[in-house]
Order: sequence, then C-alpha cells, then structure tokens
Amino acid sequence: MTKKESEIKYIAAPVEVVYSRLSDLRNLQMLKDRLSDPQVQALMASQIPADKLEAACQQLEKLEFTADSVLIDSPMGGKISLQIMEREEPKLLKFGAEGSPIPLNLWIQLLPVSNSQSKMKVTVGADVNFMMKAIVGKPLQQAADGLAQVLSAIPYAG
Repeated sequence: MTKKESEIKYIAAPVEVVYSRLSDLRNLQMLKDRLSDPQVQALMASQIPADKLEAACQQLEKLEFTADSVLIDSPMGGKISLQIMEREEPKLLKFGAEGSPIPLNLWIQLLPVSNSQSKMKVTVGADVNFMMKAIVGKPLQQAADGLAQVLSAIPYAG
C-alpha cells in the first residue's frame, strides 16, 4: 500500500468539537453551500491553479453527503463513495472507497493540543503495484494536502 500523509494542521477548536463535526459527513454540506461566498472563492483561487479552478468548483458542486459517506462524481466516469469504515472517538476516522478503479483508504487523525486547539493529519493510501506507485504518488500527496487544508479551514466554533 502506498501512503501519503499531509502536513500537520492546527485547528482552533477542541478535539471533541472537531471530531463531532467530521464524524457526521452531512456537516460538510456547508463547504458546498459556501462556494458562492467571495471569501471562499478568493481562498480557492489562491490555492488552486487558475486552469483547474473551474473544474474543481464543478466537482465540489457535485458532491453528495450522507452521515457516513461522500459521493464523488469521478471525472473518469462513475461515482466513487468514500464511506466511514471505523470511528475511534475523538481521534480517528477511517474511510474506504467503493467504486474506485483502485483500492483507496483515507484516515483523519486528530489529537488535542490544548482545551481549545487540536491538530490533524490526513493520510491517503492506495493499493497499487510497483509500476503504478510513481504515477499515483503525486496525486495522492495532493489529495492528502488538499483535504487537510480544506478540513482545517472549516469554522468549527459555533
């Protein structure tokens, strides 16, 4: 299994609050709802290359959320479902992918820093052969880093 880890991100909220928000994926619907917000658009424009920004927004608009899964409309055709396979409150969420052309896993690890701050790391793993490692390595790293960036920017307070 090829694994790529994000850098550690700090979140200004207690670990229990962060875990509670992320363990019910319907709470992430607000990310999709905020795509028209000028601040969100400016943040996305600063983090996504201009030639890929419109495609990224279109992909985000197609996301569907349930309590335990996120349904992604894959550009390669077909839908991929990321489903929570394991919860370990308040420190870990493990996801598995269904409908993906390669077996994928995702982990969100949370740790308390203080009573009002947490840290998070995202790990993305793919079960690929030696030849595919070089091809999927960079996209997996981008996925881990991008997801960590998005999840750390969520307003967890209130």
